[in-house]
Amino acid sequence: MRKVSFAEFGGPEVLELLDAEEPHAGPGQVRVAVRAAGVNPVDWRLREGQVLGAHPIELPAGVGLDAAGVVDEVGEGVDGVEPGDPVFGEGVDTYAEFAVLSAWARMPEGLTFEEAAGYPSVVETALRVIREVGVRPGQTLLVSGASGGVGSAVLQIARDRGIAVIGTAGAANQDYLRELGAVPTTYGEGWVERVRGLGRVDAALDLAGSGVIGELVELTGDPRRVVSIADLGAPEFGVRFSGTAGSVPDALAEAVDLITRGRLRIPVEKAYPLADAAAAHVDSRAGHARGRRVLVV
Repeated sequence: MRKVSFAEFGGPEVLELLDAEEPHAGPGQVRVAVRAAGVNPVDWRLREGQVLGAHPIELPAGVGLDAAGVVDEVGEGVDGVEPGDPVFGEGVDTYAEFAVLSAWARMPEGLTFEEAAGYPSVVETALRVIREVGVRPGQTLLVSGASGGVGSAVLQIARDRGIAVIGTAGAANQDYLRELGAVPTTYGEGWVERVRGLGRVDAALDLAGSGVIGELVELTGDPRRVVSIADLGAPEFGVRFSGTAGSVPDALAEAVDLITRGRLRIPVEKAYPLADAAAAHVDSRAGHARGRRVLVV
């Protein structure tokens, strides 16, 4: 099978599309014929060699956590799914023609494989940071870098829970944030004053890692009311860096519920062929996304 891997840490040029042995499902796992794989910032962070304790890397290494595809192998002890079922979920080395998933759910009706591949890690992360930052119904959450995959999920989940959201994004994405239920404003010079003009901020999320932790603490008045998933220097401000996943099966179940109720929809900004994984990483690292980027296998 074909698989994207890297033998040394570095820029996107270290990614190679190679022939590799097919993986097989172990106990409690399923193997899927991958139709699409989600592209997440953690993918290029690991490729660059950033130290992320939850994801130790041994070289050579494959890439990718999220996938949507068709089950073709079921491991020992797995019930409720059989070969031929379309699923989406999280595993390892998903930038490949076949991948093993350790958490999965049946794809909701109406989703394409490309769309489904964009949900697993994104929804788990969104649910986790909303929980960790402690924001409650009736309060206002500020989301810095709100137009990407996690931001898109946070905005819609918060709206479903009765939480007001102020979102920052580029000028081109202001209407998009508004469509998702947020009060939008642009980042850049004067953004703190613009946020203050929109009202009280009870909690804040840093999803972009754009060096705004100090300002988020200033706006909330308490570093315990700020969580970052993108700035490894956040603890220097007393702010929690959230990098360890919670229950992915629970997150997938909630994603299915939200999607089925019409309360969550994350668009695919761009789909790339597997051979263009390096280009997908370049674009992901540059940010400014509206929704998700995925690889099509």
